[in-house]
Parts: sequence; C-alpha cells; structure tokens
Amino acid sequence: MMMEEEDLRERIKRAQKGNEKIVKAVEKLKRAEVKVLKDEEWEVEDGMVLKEGRIYIPEGDLRREIIQLHYDTPIGGHGGRWKMAELVTRNYWWLGVTKEVGRYMDGCDVCQRYKNQSEVPAGKLMPNAIPETP
Repeated sequence: MMMEEEDLRERIKRAQKGNEKIVKAVEKLKRAEVKVLKDEEWEVEDGMVLKEGRIYIPEGDLRREIIQLHYDTPIGGHGGRWKMAELVTRNYWWLGVTKEVGRYMDGCDVCQRYKNQSEVPAGKLMPNAIPETP
C-alpha cells in the first residue's frame, strides 16, 4: 500500500508539471517569492500544488483512479454520493469533484443493482376486460 501511495504521489507531480495552467501558477508563485497565492488558497509544498491544503489533481486519468481507489474498497466503498465526495475531498481537490464522483457512481454496476428504489411498486397485474362487441 505504501508503495502504491508513493507511486501515486509521483504520478500526480508529473501530471501537475505537465499541466500548463499549473506551471504558470507555480511560476507566478516563484516570481513573487512567496509560497502562498491568493489568500492562502494555493500553495506549493514538497513539489506538489495544493489548494486549501489538499492536493490539486489536473484533468486526466488520475482523477478517475483516485475516485476508484476510494470507491472500490471493501471498507469505505459504495457508500453513497456525498460520503464518497467527502472521502475524496479530504486529501484531493479539482473543479467539479462532486459531479465527477456522481458520474462514476452512476456507472457503477454494483450500485445500480443494489440501490434502493424510491418508486412505489406497480401493484398486481389485472386482466384486460373482454370486449362485448367485435
């Protein structure tokens, strides 16, 4: 598990370095010779860009992988939209994280099979009336 976490951190660093918006923001931080940008929302720590103390994840496959790591676990997974969004946003941030968690859940086969149905059952089937004339 520790090895996977280290690998994930390195992949996040590489993805952040490859994202043009992040590179510009980091350059702006360095030019201003400060570690914090815009009222302590953005900062660079240990080579990673953080937003409000959480690791910023740029667009790409890493977002889906992070959701999957939190969602498909026996302990905390398949717990509902808000629980999953809260679990992911404890350590990570990106714009639209809640929507992306919701889309992931909407595509989860296990959740779709076992979720509670909010509709009232249709009731018993009734035979059609027999017409008197043809």
